[in-house]
Amino acid sequence: MWDPAVYRRFGAERSRPFADLLARVAAEAPRAVVDLGCGSGELTATLAQRWPSARVTGLDSSPEMIERAVALGAPADFRVADVRAWRPGPDDDVVISNAVLQWVPGHDDLLRRWVRELPPGAWLAVQVPGNFDAPSHRALREVARSTPWADRLGGLLREAPVDDAPGYARVLTDAGATVDAWETTYVHLLPADPAAAHPVLRWMEGTALRPVRAALDDAAWQEFRAALGERLAAAYPARGGLVAFPFRRVFAVATTPKESPQ
Repeated sequence: MWDPAVYRRFGAERSRPFADLLARVAAEAPRAVVDLGCGSGELTATLAQRWPSARVTGLDSSPEMIERAVALGAPADFRVADVRAWRPGPDDDVVISNAVLQWVPGHDDLLRRWVRELPPGAWLAVQVPGNFDAPSHRALREVARSTPWADRLGGLLREAPVDDAPGYARVLTDAGATVDAWETTYVHLLPADPAAAHPVLRWMEGTALRPVRAALDDAAWQEFRAALGERLAAAYPARGGLVAFPFRRVFAVATTPKESPQ
């Protein structure tokens, strides 16, 4: 279950890749804009501001996130939906998938299908976290595969659920799209509060640790959290009240051919 409040702990840092992704989408007057994996809706609302004449839709698999999004009162339609089952409509001229596809095994096939089914001249903008080899995620997998958690968590966490920028460029160009792909490493300077858990642990609780929390009871979760927190504190020490947290992101913006293939 997604917790909107936990996810939004670092809202400014999480929203920056979305803005950088959208900056490369040059659509002028799209008929419809779809945000796949819209979360709590704040970023989707900015799409309605940028393209006020478009019909904006936000889809997410979490009822809790959609409930929060609807409460915003933004000029957008928010609905619970599974990204794997979504099919583009004939006027979906802009499709955004921001920090979603890392949760979807085999999402290369989804990208190919979306390019094929989107209307001519449509924009598909994708961003995924590329930090699965970072100290944070290595520590997470190591703790999950150790005693006493291996039996419950050992096979839960994947090594590399995303590709790199050249990989996504190949997938999308092979599907017939024109592609702009790149990678960025952000250095998030997270405040270190001595009265709270390590900030990287708090960050991970909003995303990567969700499957772990769901698999453990309260007591086991607290033990796991403490063990991971010790490793994160060693890997990401605080200096001057801040913890430097490098975070790699992978981006791809694709446009479909302006004329449908004959």
